Amino acid sequence: MGILAFLILGLIAGAIAKAVLPGRQGGGWVITLVIGVVGAILGGWIGSLIFGGGLADFFDLRTWLLSILGAVIVLLIYGAIAGRRTRA
Repeated sequence: MGILAFLILGLIAGAIAKAVLPGRQGGGWVITLVIGVVGAILGGWIGSLIFGGGLADFFDLRTWLLSILGAVIVLLIYGAIAGRRTRA
């Protein structure tokens, strides 16, 4: 998968993760892109540990599910860090 496809995958996975989680998450499309790309990397790593295969092709369902799962995890961590910072 090329870098452009990986960025598009990250942006869409980050947007889906923000839509899935309840509440209001801060950040614009750049933060969504970063969360999605980091989430895709994390999801690919988790997938390679559990299933023996990480991110495959752009149109593979496993790639999308792992990317969205990783983005949700990263968004939860980001929300915990950003929420703690705004309350202080």
